[in-house]
Amino acid sequence: MRGGSIFPKLPIVLAFSAFGVCLASTATPQAASIPPILPTQFSDWQMQGAPQASKDASVADPANAALLKEYGFTDVESAKYSSDDGRTLTVRAARFTDASGAFGAYTFYLQPAMVPEEIGDQGSSLDRRVLFYRGNVVVDAVFSQMTAMSAASLRELAGRIRLPAGNAAELPPILAFMPHHGYQTNTEKYAEGPLALDAIGAPLPENLVNFSSNPEVVLGQYSSPSGTVTLMLIEYPTPALAIAQLRTIDAAYHAEAPQAGVTTVEKVGPFFDKRSGPIVAVVAGPLSESDAQTLLGAVHYEASVTWNENTYFDKKNNIANLLVNIILLCIIVGAISLAAGVAFGGLRVLMRRYFPSTADQTEFISLDLTETPSAGSRTETGSAGSPSKPA
Repeated sequence: MRGGSIFPKLPIVLAFSAFGVCLASTATPQAASIPPILPTQFSDWQMQGAPQASKDASVADPANAALLKEYGFTDVESAKYSSDDGRTLTVRAARFTDASGAFGAYTFYLQPAMVPEEIGDQGSSLDRRVLFYRGNVVVDAVFSQMTAMSAASLRELAGRIRLPAGNAAELPPILAFMPHHGYQTNTEKYAEGPLALDAIGAPLPENLVNFSSNPEVVLGQYSSPSGTVTLMLIEYPTPALAIAQLRTIDAAYHAEAPQAGVTTVEKVGPFFDKRSGPIVAVVAGPLSESDAQTLLGAVHYEASVTWNENTYFDKKNNIANLLVNIILLCIIVGAISLAAGVAFGGLRVLMRRYFPSTADQTEFISLDLTETPSAGSRTETGSAGSPSKPA
């Protein structure tokens, strides 16, 4: 892990520090109703005393309590650990309702100067501080002294954190549509509401995003030939909502003067947008139209259809099983027909052998066409096939 310094003059970093300092001084003892987040022991670290837990977001971060609640904050837990060599470790963990909220809070506290780390689902470090998230939990760890095994110890801690069940463990699908080419590390931010949107410095105000439609917002910084630009993706529940909102954004941006019923935005530089499915993509910053179209062209929505209706693929509703039954039915009908024919023919043979008088009466009516008429006589055949008298 590389050393460095956090920018102390930035308000977001002050809030990040408050996330730990205020927790240690004001947290209440862990209540029995709150399931524990942190283990009592992991790797060579042992917990010292009882952990401190609270359900109050202001205990975790008094300056951004409302924002944490917007991300779905549920509770926070703090504990101090020590190792056999005398080093100490302070760990603070904030839990959210789902992984989306934890990811959003992680990106809110993430700084570009941090070094990416393979800890938990995503992690980063700066000096003796390590920030990572695992499932629906964001962890802030501060070592008294870093060693080569510090990252390995936190990886073990991340593995001990309980994951949420079902869809709560899934990240927002919109993250998959962020382009990779030109992306600047540690600049991705995620918002679920207006407070987070304002805090992450989005190029669009809250009234043009329209959070009443339940959109999800992600943005990141990208390098262009002219400088650094911001790419913002807004995913709405349906393409129709995205179309309507894109019209509102275009009307606000291209409005030359305030008009009744039309929101205007401050023009701080080039602004380009497009829609792909339910996603509205916006690029803002010092770039040309061709560079903007190249970056926007990398955002391409492909719908994936999931069939969730019962197809009844069982023995009663299987076309292959139906064909097999048809073949079996044909075999059975053929066998019955063959058996009936053999029985009928055999009965006639027995009747002829044992009851000859009766058998003659059961003969079929037939025409004897082999009989030759007498010489010199002329006969005519009647309708029934018997000879008629000469005229």
